[in-house]
Amino acid sequence: MKKLLLLCTASVIALWSMAVGVTSENDKPVKGKHVEISFDYVKKQGPGSNQYAVWIENEKNEVVKTLFVTSFTTKGRVREGQPIKRGYTYRPACVPTWVTNAKAADMTDTELDAFTGATPKESGKQTFIWDFTDSKGQKVAKGNYKVCVEATLKNEYKLLYVGTLSTKDKAGAIDMKETVTGYDEAYAGMIKDVKAIVRK
Repeated sequence: MKKLLLLCTASVIALWSMAVGVTSENDKPVKGKHVEISFDYVKKQGPGSNQYAVWIENEKNEVVKTLFVTSFTTKGRVREGQPIKRGYTYRPACVPTWVTNAKAADMTDTELDAFTGATPKESGKQTFIWDFTDSKGQKVAKGNYKVCVEATLKNEYKLLYVGTLSTKDKAGAIDMKETVTGYDEAYAGMIKDVKAIVRK
């Protein structure tokens, strides 16, 4: 009887999940036109590694929506006998483009919590969805926007990917241009195969 009850409960949960769009951690319920951003993540060891941010900017380099930032960047790390500080304040090389453009210093901890997540403990594909809304959930104005992915691999070694799209664009891939700073071969490959695709 217990097995039958568990089976029925699991079936109901599965059907409910499909109906309301419940998904796994990196997936979001998707309805209508959206942008899918993905990359392969390989966990590295060393100071300042494994930090990344994914966000959307307008043509003025203003962040309209942050999709994800690793928790060290915004929450820092608690060390014995030291006050809690945001990670980017004592490691300025930590996703600096996002920190500057998003005006992280002006945000409250609550605002940062809305898009902060733990650095993945395991390597694997990471996927994020932008549904053409801003940080308040309102549809963005018609025009051009930029998809940005920044990764800090080790101190000054970082990758920045930027791709431009228009709200008028039909389905298709967005050309993501890569900028590399402070290359360190030992840390190469933390993120790779960065893609952004407009889907309908």
